[in-house]
Amino acid sequence: MAWRIDRRWGSGAAALIMLVACSDHAPTAGSAAISPADSVTASSAPPVASQSLVDVTEASFRCIRDMTPVRGFFVDNLLGDLEATVAVAKAEAGGAYPVGSLVQVIPTTAMVKHPPGHNPQTNDWEFIELAVTANGATILGRGFAELNMRSGANCFACHEPAKAAWDLLCEQSHGCAPIPLTPAMLRGLQNTDPRCPSIELPQEQIDALAAMRARSAATEP
Repeated sequence: MAWRIDRRWGSGAAALIMLVACSDHAPTAGSAAISPADSVTASSAPPVASQSLVDVTEASFRCIRDMTPVRGFFVDNLLGDLEATVAVAKAEAGGAYPVGSLVQVIPTTAMVKHPPGHNPQTNDWEFIELAVTANGATILGRGFAELNMRSGANCFACHEPAKAAWDLLCEQSHGCAPIPLTPAMLRGLQNTDPRCPSIELPQEQIDALAAMRARSAATEP
């Protein structure tokens, strides 16, 4: 049985999905609909004059399974330097991701690395919230430390506790608060990206997604 998130999931399930990459820390001021030019906070340094921002458009996002898998997440590089991005992602001691790096755990959230000095508070990472269908991705919101998801969760508040060596990326041992979904739930979400060809899910992932649906149904008004 092939599951499609956009056809089978209600609003409560969507809210759960948005919490995967951003925990339920108290949100900071700001809204989801933020353009790159407006998303630098007052305490952030301006962009480096010699390096323009990485061009991030809806076309930058594709089937998550077409990206390079590293443990439980996927990486790409929007400037073509995929080898350098993968090297940092696989490094046992961590490291600073190169400019252009794109990191996704699930299809609906993403992080993109901009040139040094653009936003020191977030180590130059931009957070992005997406809606995905079989026709592609739509950017719902983007920004830096001020970005709140539609769920109200603040992305930077979740990633900020990550140990310095990991360049704000959260994994189980990196210092971030645990996310509310199991590995099987995450794999199920990755494998049901509606932009990707349908595949048969193992029973473990079918059960995990059903548990997510039941949890979301219990919280819906």
